[in-house]
This record gives sequence, C-alpha cells and structure tokens, in this order.
Amino acid sequence: MKSITIANRRIACDAEPYVIAELSANHNGSLDTAKKIIMEAKKAGADAVKLQTYTPDTITLDCENEQFMISGGLWDGRKLYDLYQEAHLPWAWHKPLFEFAKKHEITIFSSPFDNSAVDLLEDLNTPAYKIASFEAIDLPLIKYAAGTGKPVIISTGMADDEEIQEAINAAHEAGCKQLAILHCVSGYPAPASDYNLRTIPDMSARFGVVTGLSDHTLDNTTAITSVALGAAIIEKHFTLDRRNGGPDDSFSLEPPELKQLCEGVKTAWQSLGKIDYGRKSSEIGNVQFRRSLYFVRNLKEGHIIQTGDVRSVRPGFGIPPKHIDEIVGKQITCDVSFGTAVKWELIADNPSRKSNPV
Repeated sequence: MKSITIANRRIACDAEPYVIAELSANHNGSLDTAKKIIMEAKKAGADAVKLQTYTPDTITLDCENEQFMISGGLWDGRKLYDLYQEAHLPWAWHKPLFEFAKKHEITIFSSPFDNSAVDLLEDLNTPAYKIASFEAIDLPLIKYAAGTGKPVIISTGMADDEEIQEAINAAHEAGCKQLAILHCVSGYPAPASDYNLRTIPDMSARFGVVTGLSDHTLDNTTAITSVALGAAIIEKHFTLDRRNGGPDDSFSLEPPELKQLCEGVKTAWQSLGKIDYGRKSSEIGNVQFRRSLYFVRNLKEGHIIQTGDVRSVRPGFGIPPKHIDEIVGKQITCDVSFGTAVKWELIADNPSRKSNPV
C-alpha cells in the first residue's frame, strides 16, 4: 500500500483521509485572524493547516505590462503584484504561527513559491511541503523542496499527464521518497462537473503515488465523493467568514462546513470497509424480519407434510423458504403445534440436513 507520513500521521488509502485546511489569503492582513483560523481548523477536526509562503516580489513583477493584469474570473482587472501584495502572509508571521499550531497540536506546513521560501520553512522545521498547482511546472522549485528529504505534495491543476510525470520525476530525482499528488481544478471556484473524479484511481495506478484531491467547489459533495475513488488527502480553503471580502474568502469553507467535511470524509472512508457478503453486526437482531418456514397446523408425529401444512412467513427462525419442496411429502418426527418453526431435526429422512445451520 502506497503511503507517506507527515508528523507521525500515516497517509494512505487504508487510513482515514488526511484533511488539510488551506489558510491561503484568508488571514486578510491580521495575524490574530490567522491564529483564529488555525484554532477553528483544529476544532473542526482537520489534520493540518497549510500556509502559502511568498512575497509579491518572489512570485511576480511590479509591472504595468498588460500581461501582468488579470483578465476574467474572480480577480478580473487586478494587477498580479497588487493581488499578491494583499494576499501574502508576511514572513515574520510564519514563526509565531508555527509555534501557535504546535501549542494547539495541529500540524502546519506551507506551499513555498521560490527557493528562499523553502529556506525559511526549513528553518522552522516544516514537516512537509506542498507545491501549488501553478508551480507544478516549476521543476527546479520541486527539486529544491524535494531535496530537503521532507514529504512533498504536488497539486496538479492545469497540468496534463506528461507534466504530472515530469513533476514526479523531478521530485524523485532530487531524492524525495514520500510523494503525493492531488487531483485539482484550478478554477476559483470550480464547478463539480469539471472535476471528473474518475481520474483519481487512474492517477493512482498510472503514477504509483499517494493520490488525493484539492477541491475548489463550493460545498463538500465532491470532496466526500472522492474518498470512494481512493482520495487519501483532501485539501479545502478555509475561512472564518465568507463575507470578509478577502481574495479567497468567497470560495472557502466556514467552520461548520469544515467540521461537516472532516466528519463526512471519515464516514465515507469507514463505509468502504472490505469485500464482505456476511451478516453484519447491526443485522443480527433483524433475523426476525426475514422469512422462513413455519407449521400452520397442529400435526401428529408421523404425519406426512402437505403443502398447506407449512408457510413462508416472518420471522426467520425456521429453515429458509427455498427448501419447501424438500420437506413436502416427508414425515415429521414428533407432534408439532401451530406456529412452530420448521427445523431439520423435525423432518424424517433428512440426515444430510440435520447439522445444517438455518
């Protein structure tokens, strides 16, 4: 079974799904808000909180060129530099947030967007790295993060199968021994119909690594469904209030929804279980509601059973109805009364049936 381990938590298809609450830009310029998000993620049952580590100067250029202006979508008309200036998490906040998460016993790591971010996170002893979808083609960055020896998770939004394989190869070439990829649609928000979740088991088989989902839909249905298809990691953006007006607030989960997600993915995983056609523990008491054969007349020992002497009725304490043709025409071995369950020991000339269970 393919697996990775982050902060002593094993992550694989045969373990409960690993839920990552993506803080992203939802701090909205407040360290206190960032801490509150971490606390609410912990309360909701998330396994980890993830940050994003960049500055506007490490991710783009302060340039007025048309190519640096956003056209269409959630951030239409904004300059990339200005958006990232507003959205970035100050580097000075990383250490207090790592310490805060440790104090409250929730794992924290981040997405680096350049080598200097990796260096910062290494100084904080981050337990893992997440490569964002738009950086999945930045093979030098992947190699630099993978070279730390920490587990690496790569989102694959916008990447085709060849680009995904190149990212995986880059990580492995740099020495990464614990790698996961996340199926992702880089729309903000993204419609569920774009997700094509049947891709998840194909990714797992094709690339041979732990596979999960980075979900940008507006509810939990897609994420919970993905567990049935083998998603071992679920990542969702998380905010205190979608009405806060930040760059990522509008497509993020609020605390009650994150709690529902954490509970829902675990229930979905538990329901998968194993291949088992046997009677389940919750069914034992319901044998009374199955049908079986009962005598419907008072009969004397030696009586030859006729069709009208027995019926298929509830409860299920007699022999199954499928055996009715085998007992009609046979003698009974003792007196029976109306409402007696038909048992093999009451039927003569059925030695092969005497030890059979009902």
